[in-house]
Amino acid sequence: MNLPLARWILLGLAIAASPLSTAWADQLSQVLERGVLRCGVTESGPGFSYVDAHGERAGMEVDNCKTVSAALFGAINVQYVIVSPQTVFTMVQSGGIDLFAGGATWSFLRDVTLGVDFTGVHFYDGQGFMVRKSAGIAHVADLDGATICVTQGTTLEQNLADYFMAHGMRYDVVTFANAEMAMHAYRTDRCDALSMQKAALGARRAAMPEPNAHIILTEMISSEPQAAVVRQGEARWRDLVLWAFNVRVAAEEMGVTQANVDELRTGTANTEVKRLLGARGNFGKALGVSNDWAYSIVKLVGNYADMWERNFTPIGLERGANGLWRDGGRMTVLPFR
Repeated sequence: MNLPLARWILLGLAIAASPLSTAWADQLSQVLERGVLRCGVTESGPGFSYVDAHGERAGMEVDNCKTVSAALFGAINVQYVIVSPQTVFTMVQSGGIDLFAGGATWSFLRDVTLGVDFTGVHFYDGQGFMVRKSAGIAHVADLDGATICVTQGTTLEQNLADYFMAHGMRYDVVTFANAEMAMHAYRTDRCDALSMQKAALGARRAAMPEPNAHIILTEMISSEPQAAVVRQGEARWRDLVLWAFNVRVAAEEMGVTQANVDELRTGTANTEVKRLLGARGNFGKALGVSNDWAYSIVKLVGNYADMWERNFTPIGLERGANGLWRDGGRMTVLPFR
């Protein structure tokens, strides 16, 4: 082997091993070239992901997809792919979807063993229980010996096992492939309680024919920080998704809304607002997208409060932990500087 050839081979191996040559650039380029974001969503119901009266997909999960699409294309170009707890991580790992926008609980084992990365918490929740008011159940302790319906393949099963064991309580669990099947089982009296994230319980209770016949217990048995999921090793792709979601929270904190974004884009003296909306700096170019990427997010989707009012206020969900930090919530803005 002559020396020049050996050097070329060694150089090629070094480039292949370099973090700068990982598939993130290919994924970003492929999505931009494709012109459509393949975005995974669930069928979790009102407020989160559902088909509205006009036959259009709506809910927070759908708005999460639209947020990333707006950053990428300055338009809503999304192919929605329905996933389940059993298929979602495989779909992300294999590249069948570019992003799972519904959000999964960010846990240690998922983060370090499943070949996926989480993109920052966009929704705080916790596991709760819905029971029939007529059952006289007021506290989780009253569920000792109860039959509980739950979705299979989620963190809910492990949470139940941990909590009931720690408190010396007995229970029988009935698992289902998806939340809709678990809800149907509860409504047909196959179990004493339905357990899932408390916000999801609120959304499903609101859609029931007789919501007042059911109560959601005040206690939560877990913390469930929700984050969108991308394939592991796609550092720049993860950055794009994380910062796209952060735009909505930052815009709310800065007072930039879907209604006033055009006015503020050209008529503000606030330097950070100018950076956010692309009037100063090259923040978009640093991500590999247009410099008006954040403006497009607010214009097409809105800030976090806009999103909440559109999806959750109609079904009676309060912000709570999902409020801004300055209002007593947990939503904290990553600064644009």
